[in-house]
Amino acid sequence: MKGVAIAMVSFLLTFAVLVSMVQPSQAITCQQVDTSLLPCISYLENGGTPSNECCNGVRNIKQITPTTPDRRAACECIKQAASRYQSAIKADAASQLPKLCAVDIGVPITPNIDCNQ
Repeated sequence: MKGVAIAMVSFLLTFAVLVSMVQPSQAITCQQVDTSLLPCISYLENGGTPSNECCNGVRNIKQITPTTPDRRAACECIKQAASRYQSAIKADAASQLPKLCAVDIGVPITPNIDCNQ
């Protein structure tokens, strides 16, 4: 269950990162994305209000993915995780996560995101 939530959160956050700033790139790993989003599992499965730790993880994803290639890589990590655990994650909770964490991504979060855009 935690892997599913992590996957969905990672997917959503990666998408958010795709529209963020551009800076020199450092390779991002799926482990980094999953670790950042681990505190969001409870929120993604149950809804409610994301914890401070969850929102810090969302902010961290945005910070560690400054370039388009970084954001695409993170997006793919989230998609992979989400595809394995999609049934455990509440889509409405996932779509509201950036807003509730006050992280501006500029685009809606959906399970059908195209990481190449």
